[in-house]
Amino acid sequence: MTGRILHGGGITAAARLYGGRPEDWLDLSTGINPNPVILPDIPVSAWHRLPDQYLVEWAREAARGYYRSGDLLPLPVPGTQSVIQLLPRIAPAGSVAILSPTYGEYARAFALAGLRLNEVTEINDVTDGHGLVVVVNPNNPDGRMLPIHRLRELHDRLQERGGMLVVDEAFGDMEPEGSLAPYASLMPNLIILRSFGKFFGLAGLRLGFVIAEASILARFEDWLGPWAVSGPALSLAASLMNGDTTAIHNRILERRVALDAVLHSAKLNIAGGTGLFALVADERASDIHAHLCRHHILVRKFDYAPNWLRFGLARDEEGDRRLAGVLETYSV
Repeated sequence: MTGRILHGGGITAAARLYGGRPEDWLDLSTGINPNPVILPDIPVSAWHRLPDQYLVEWAREAARGYYRSGDLLPLPVPGTQSVIQLLPRIAPAGSVAILSPTYGEYARAFALAGLRLNEVTEINDVTDGHGLVVVVNPNNPDGRMLPIHRLRELHDRLQERGGMLVVDEAFGDMEPEGSLAPYASLMPNLIILRSFGKFFGLAGLRLGFVIAEASILARFEDWLGPWAVSGPALSLAASLMNGDTTAIHNRILERRVALDAVLHSAKLNIAGGTGLFALVADERASDIHAHLCRHHILVRKFDYAPNWLRFGLARDEEGDRRLAGVLETYSV
């Protein structure tokens, strides 16, 4: 798997194919909070100067409290995608196992690096020949959630032979009780990736965090180089993570409940998802996708699962009504 991965968010390409101005489309193709948070004030110095160490430390302390990572200070990175590209450098000997199907960039990164790769469907399929295992939890796109005790057992199995476990918790903000972060200080061969932009609706900021032992973080920090994360991004993250996120959480839940109501009304089967998206399984998925595109609504389709569609959240009730109206006009 070395070709480009099809992701959500391709409004410009969709508009070129189906017409209309990109800004007039309803983009439901991503798993991002459609209601960006109100931005706190950013000191002018954050824009004017290279990121000061105090900004980095402020963001790391805020992330430690927000993710409940105990003794471990999360490392800010310019989006978790930047770290996925680096994972082949840290992989121990042996092949790589990825609990699949899941976010496609993991398989692509390891394949491009020439590492042996196995896409497995159960963690019991992990063998002694696997040096590194990747689990996305909650999973994208089906929302599969593995319990903490199973992930800890998997980590311990890997640790016994020098292996490593990577757990991607990009969609974990809505289910903090399922995070491994509070246990990470007891799991030295664990790397946790956290996305900042999805929950806060600020994906354009390109910010993520890595939770791991200090020696592992030091390697990533060296590879990413100095000033990898901008001062404004660090300032925003620290302010927002130190704040009360209850209203953000509740609004996302309201939007997900509204999406579910629209999909149920259209008699579509919700096969999974997270707080930020719903996965629909339907043999007519390709036709439904094209129908929505003709009405300038974009959802996510999957080349490896042609019967799946992922629906992100609409910003408001008007978006819900627009989606519901177009789905009502669909016929086989």
